Amino acid sequence: METKPTLDPDIYTDLKALRLLKYKAHGFDFLPNQPINSALTGRHVSKLRGRGLNFEEMRHYQIGDDIRTMDWKVTNRTGKPHVKIFSEERERNVYVMVDQRTSMFFGSTGRMKSVVAAEIAALIAWKVIDSTDRVGAIIYNDSTALPLSPQRSANHVLKILNEIASKNQQLKAGKAQDTQSNSFAKLFHQAQRLVKHDGLVILITDGYGYNERSEEQIKALCQHNDVVLCHVTDPLEHDLATLNKMVLSDGQLQLSVSGQEAQLRDAFAKDVVQAIDNFTAVAKKYRIPVLPFNTVDPTDVQLRKALGAS
Repeated sequence: METKPTLDPDIYTDLKALRLLKYKAHGFDFLPNQPINSALTGRHVSKLRGRGLNFEEMRHYQIGDDIRTMDWKVTNRTGKPHVKIFSEERERNVYVMVDQRTSMFFGSTGRMKSVVAAEIAALIAWKVIDSTDRVGAIIYNDSTALPLSPQRSANHVLKILNEIASKNQQLKAGKAQDTQSNSFAKLFHQAQRLVKHDGLVILITDGYGYNERSEEQIKALCQHNDVVLCHVTDPLEHDLATLNKMVLSDGQLQLSVSGQEAQLRDAFAKDVVQAIDNFTAVAKKYRIPVLPFNTVDPTDVQLRKALGAS
């Protein structure tokens, strides 16, 4: 009987590894009351208030309250603005959008970015169903974007993780099947169909392929949902210009560059840094919280640190 070759866990992940992350999915959450040093502190989370919620109390209006919760009858009668306070009575839909494109198949000293992205998605998915919310996903590579509708069950999480592992193990060095901007467009096309409103969208990516069309699509998502960016980069991507010799890939082509080709090396490094900076600038523009991840430190430790766990 032929045995399957053992996968290097730094290069590829599998369902077993992602399933075991269930036991590390603790010490963080995506609820409104975040620790003071969480990247989500101060995030506007009132989008769910006043829609299919339980009425709790009436109180005076405070700066930052959603004007849609204003009780105009009480306001007119008392001469002071009053708002209705509601509590959530329903599960929230959480969507993880997991990048498994060729640009993610990169890692200098630790794991591949694609493995880190898969681990982030697994940790979040396990935590979401533990918090009584529903989790859905869009898993995308160079050629396809697979949507999975939100559900709350361990079996559904395993289905999501199995699809992530499958896409992950299809990755290989070389030319991408499609341009990065086109693969982003496919992701957002599926997002428009799957994500309705009042959800939490968690985009896990390195951000390569961003363009003006992507920005419009991100803006549209932010209008009716909370959006969080898990930005995965490798330390080498921030320090390319200092290397004398390296083999590089932009997700489509591979190139060996030596110190004798410094001008070409510097131009490539500049393009990589610019791609990273452009994507984070868009997040800042639309007030999207950015959780930074690298390929060196344990993913669960990074996630807890980003969300203010002590």
